[in-house]
Amino acid sequence: MRISELAERSGLTIATLKFYIREGMLQRGEATSATRAEYGDDHLARVQLISALADVRGLPLTKVKQILALIDDPDPDPVVVLGRAIGALPPYVQGDRAEFPRAQAAIESLGLTYDPAFTAVPQLEDAIRALEHANLDAGPDTLRRYADAMCTVAVDEIAPLSEMSLEEAISYSVLGTALYEPLMLALRRLAHQHLLADGLPPRVT
Repeated sequence: MRISELAERSGLTIATLKFYIREGMLQRGEATSATRAEYGDDHLARVQLISALADVRGLPLTKVKQILALIDDPDPDPVVVLGRAIGALPPYVQGDRAEFPRAQAAIESLGLTYDPAFTAVPQLEDAIRALEHANLDAGPDTLRRYADAMCTVAVDEIAPLSEMSLEEAISYSVLGTALYEPLMLALRRLAHQHLLADGLPPRVT
């Protein structure tokens, strides 16, 4: 297909597609003449991925480029890749810090792996500090309740990786992290609305 058809099928403008090509986010089409290039289904899939991250997910293009780079040239260590993918997603951590006392205490009390270099650690530090500043509960029982629920989700999400190639696993981890989090957030909010509309269930003691 020509770039005009790619634009029509993707719903983007030719100018936007050319911008993605200049930025190295989209591969150039196969040249068929000095002024013409052909694009295929791989180009369409790439454009749809960029749109999912930039338009639907709302990520800045600098962060979209980081995620694309992780997919195109992945580190063989999935933990490193996952950490970098998380770093491309909000909330963004400001400043360089070496110690995360709140997060470390929480992670160790929950029996999780504490690695100060992993991006989610400073994110947890900031989250707990924000709760404290707002006088909201960030105690062990609250953290345990959320951690247990998230561990259940994580087990189900990680399970398919054993059946995938390294390339498939990297793509799944990166894109799953970026695109499933809004789904979880929306479902959590819908659950709140449903419970409030139908009457709160009795509190388990």
